[in-house]
Amino acid sequence: MNAKINKLGVIKTYSIITFGLFLHALGWTAFLIPGQIVGGGISGLAASIFYATGIPAGYPYLAINAVLILLAIRLLGVSFGIKTVYSVVMISFFLTIQQKFITQPIITEGFMTTVLGGLLGGAGIGIVFSQGGSTGGTDIIAMIITKYRNISPGKVILYCDIIIISSSYFLFKSMEKMVYGFVAMGVVSYTIDLILNGSKQSIQLMIFSKNHEKIAEDITHKIRRGVTVLDGEGWYTKEPTKVIITVVRKHEAPDVHRIVKEWDPDAFISQGAVMGVYGKGFEQIRG
Repeated sequence: MNAKINKLGVIKTYSIITFGLFLHALGWTAFLIPGQIVGGGISGLAASIFYATGIPAGYPYLAINAVLILLAIRLLGVSFGIKTVYSVVMISFFLTIQQKFITQPIITEGFMTTVLGGLLGGAGIGIVFSQGGSTGGTDIIAMIITKYRNISPGKVILYCDIIIISSSYFLFKSMEKMVYGFVAMGVVSYTIDLILNGSKQSIQLMIFSKNHEKIAEDITHKIRRGVTVLDGEGWYTKEPTKVIITVVRKHEAPDVHRIVKEWDPDAFISQGAVMGVYGKGFEQIRG
């Protein structure tokens, strides 16, 4: 039974990753590449090669990543996992196939093309990252450099993107195209953060109610979230009271409100967003 569940989990994970890779490739083939916009990453470098030579972007994307993966295996060992290799192969496939079918720009206006391409590209990467996957490319370069130099991976990736996007000026002799490339990079980065953090936003609630037992039981069994009940004292009334503290995902907060309202419409609720929640049911504690 456990083996079947694990197999279904793997199938689900790779299905979601594949969808994310499809979206990422679509952002490039439907918007950025037809608009002659060079974004960041190996996708941007592959697009530049396509503009210069006419070779479909999927081929240089695969070739460059293959070299990086072999270099990483030699210098780092097989530490980035099979998901990276799978992602590289699938993006190359999607880029090649989609370019055969999408031969004309869907939108000709430069700024709209940039934003839509960046949104789709960033959404795709965000979905892949949310499943523990990686698209390789500049991520691998960052892993290699940070092993030998004291520099953050984020800075390495940023510097690589700046070099790749800036090189587009020599292709098109256009400051406008280069600026659009940096706009696309910003949109991609923002969209990735939005997807990764949007699903993980958490809320801390403090609930003051005479029916604290019923409310705590329902939160525990219906929403399946942990509850802590503290002893308190109303300073004005000088009467003892119980305070329920619970942390839930943002989308679960309305369910807590309904439970509280059902048992005590006069309850007092304090609610606030929290920056990060680590532990069972949330994110793993990072050392």
